[in-house]
Amino acid sequence: MANWYFLSIVALILMGTQRFLYKVSAERNCPTAWTTFSFMATVTLISVVFLLIVGEPVLDPKMLWITALWNSAAFVLGTVTHIEALKHVPSSVAYPLIRLNMVLVIGFGILYFHDPVSLSQIAGMGTAAVVVMLLTREAEQAKGAYGNVKKGLLLVFLSLFSGAMASISSKFAALYTNKLGFMALSYFMGTLFALGLARRMKTGQEAKHLKEAVGIGILMGCINFAGFYAFLAALALGPLSLVITLTGMHFAVAVLLSAVVYREKITPTRALALVLTMVSVLFLRA
Repeated sequence: MANWYFLSIVALILMGTQRFLYKVSAERNCPTAWTTFSFMATVTLISVVFLLIVGEPVLDPKMLWITALWNSAAFVLGTVTHIEALKHVPSSVAYPLIRLNMVLVIGFGILYFHDPVSLSQIAGMGTAAVVVMLLTREAEQAKGAYGNVKKGLLLVFLSLFSGAMASISSKFAALYTNKLGFMALSYFMGTLFALGLARRMKTGQEAKHLKEAVGIGILMGCINFAGFYAFLAALALGPLSLVITLTGMHFAVAVLLSAVVYREKITPTRALALVLTMVSVLFLRA
């Protein structure tokens, strides 16, 4: 029987690989909204199948709809802005910055749920602030090799905030709703949001890369579902703080894959920021 550590490593690799596919979509100039749509639709289909097989009852339909709507809107916005940001800033800048949404989530937990604040969490927030300053400055120096850096950083911070909102909504869903039902309904709504975005973001070039975008999205959805399942299985077997800490480092997989596949240069500043982000994640664990 697999132990929690092995399952956490599997989830880390799968989540990191899924995030790397954001980079692939951006590099191949795929229509972002269609990549997101096919990704969401794939997870919706798989979730519905599992929901029908398991047959869990829905305890609070009203809370299920509220949290699913909240989560899907935040997750779609976070996914689209993440992929678009990768067209303007290096992945070794975007991924660590976006991963720092943990700081917002912890801050909300302290204010709303009155979670106790430890010295290590305070140190983690301070380390995260240093990472933000380092990578923002590094991104400004990359203007010659990438697109609109200011636009890229704005997209990064929109993705960071949206990701935090999605995580917070998941907390409410985990406490008050049916988990499989929440996942199926949230991804279904996300599919509809992504379809609406696809129609609004038409550029006239969609047909050129549409098939590729759909293929990447389907692969992304399958990996996302498998990674999420491994993550849940790890949580069922092991301590929350250690599972979260391990899986929270999945961004490093995406950055390393980007460096290998696309030969992105990891400068000393970016390497330092990666290390500090990992230190921050370790400090911020429960």
